[in-house]
Amino acid sequence: MEMDAATFETLVVDELDLLPDDMVDGLDNVVFVVEDRPEDGSLDLLGLYDGLALTERTQYGMGELPDRIVVYREPHLAVCDDEGELRDEIHTTLVHEIAHFYGLDDDRLHELGWA
Repeated sequence: MEMDAATFETLVVDELDLLPDDMVDGLDNVVFVVEDRPEDGSLDLLGLYDGLALTERTQYGMGELPDRIVVYREPHLAVCDDEGELRDEIHTTLVHEIAHFYGLDDDRLHELGWA
């Protein structure tokens, strides 16, 4: 599947807007970023939470750089066949990475069906 960066970013914003308010309202000092690929150039990673989980914060406060949730465009396009499937995968990636912000690890996300 092919899609330019601007169109993909619009889909990410659309899917973010569809998430429940109680999931996103608790996000503090987090930015969402779309990048083409992970630093290693692989197509294996769909998203990344780059920060300190809420459950691990002790003296987190003013002046801290924001945590980042990164959604990788090219890996998503590589695993999806159409826009509907792409939207579903973006949605799952956003929920998965937001869950890391709240302190859920990959094992728990697998149990819940979000990994």
